Amino acid sequence: MKKVSGSSLWLVLAVAVLMLLGEVRLSSAVACNPVQLSSCLPAISSSTAPSSTCCSKLREQKPCMCGYLKHPNLKQYVNSPGARKVVNACGIRLPNCS
Repeated sequence: MKKVSGSSLWLVLAVAVLMLLGEVRLSSAVACNPVQLSSCLPAISSSTAPSSTCCSKLREQKPCMCGYLKHPNLKQYVNSPGARKVVNACGIRLPNCS
């Protein structure tokens, strides 16, 4: 059996760790799905406070907001006064979309 040098072993270990870290990042990517925000509809359409589920989903979907704002069918809802009220009530700062 061939002897493996210490530096080769470290290289293989480093590559394995980087691959695992890449997997973690990929698996934690947000799936943009506006239906996930349905728990916010009561607060958007009335004067009720947003639920904790709504705020949690808003935080989770925050990376998707620019895409929602650019979508012709979603823009009117995401940019509505009621939606802005809910975002503010949840303490969320939306990204600046250019």
